[in-house]
Amino acid sequence: MTSFGYFLSCEEFTPAQLLDQARMAADAGFERLAISDHFHPWNDAQGNSPLVWPMIGALSQTVPLPVTTLVTCPTTRMHPAVTAQAAATSSVLLDGRFTLGVGTGEALNEHVLGDRWPSFDERAAMLEEAVEVMRALFTGRQITHRGTYYTVENARLYTAPPARLPVYVSGFGPHAAELAGRIGDGFVTMGPDQDAIGRFRDSGGEGKPVIGGLKVCWSEDRDKAVDTVHRLWPNEQLPGELAQILPTPAHFEQASELVTPEQIAQNVPCGNDPDQHLKAIRAYVDAGFDEVYIGQIGPDQESFFTAYREHLLPVLG
Repeated sequence: MTSFGYFLSCEEFTPAQLLDQARMAADAGFERLAISDHFHPWNDAQGNSPLVWPMIGALSQTVPLPVTTLVTCPTTRMHPAVTAQAAATSSVLLDGRFTLGVGTGEALNEHVLGDRWPSFDERAAMLEEAVEVMRALFTGRQITHRGTYYTVENARLYTAPPARLPVYVSGFGPHAAELAGRIGDGFVTMGPDQDAIGRFRDSGGEGKPVIGGLKVCWSEDRDKAVDTVHRLWPNEQLPGELAQILPTPAHFEQASELVTPEQIAQNVPCGNDPDQHLKAIRAYVDAGFDEVYIGQIGPDQESFFTAYREHLLPVLG
């Protein structure tokens, strides 16, 4: 049975707002939380980007829900040994209810230290080695690793995870789906793409969880909701690899000028028609997703949680 969670968007909300949303999500009946890991928002209109790791610590003391990062890049901006320590501490704070979602990253966040932005194939190889390093550290044993991309010397996590810490791998193309099947404990993909899920299963992912997320904008005024999405999240409609290679919010704003309100209205559940929201969510259920995380765009959070508590989650449940 599919489990439904709430997607906390660090790009759009302050730390205090994210904690309020987590409380409302728990009260509304959502079963789990996902949280994004960004250095920059996608555009200036979103306007926020708190560091994910203290947010997870705060969430652990706020609500009893499991938390998953969607997703962390443990290869460039943060060394995998440091990411492993952050993830292990998060797991301890959450009594083992933490899942580390990882991916090959976006230049938007990972170029900030001045590192060269590698090709996908190189980023995928870096991610595979990073996952190997982190899993070794999660055992709590001292390790030394000298690989192609990373060196770790005499490192030990004295605060190790209380149980096996799952590492889910994100993928948006065939090669990434195959990598996720081969090295991941689960698969993260944002759209209900059955071909990608099939590749994941065929590459070693049979029986492993598939999780994804979608953005919606619940509002009594559908036109206002479309405008809100078009202002805050037009980047969701950009095609291909743009999300991985554009380096700054300004570049995303330039590219997003190509996104029309009509595209938003066609592709994002907007307004207060429960059937439209249910149709979008059920596409994930029908595609075989084990966990689906729903995020509300814009400031009208209370109406969203009320509607989902009263009209949508009971039907989906």
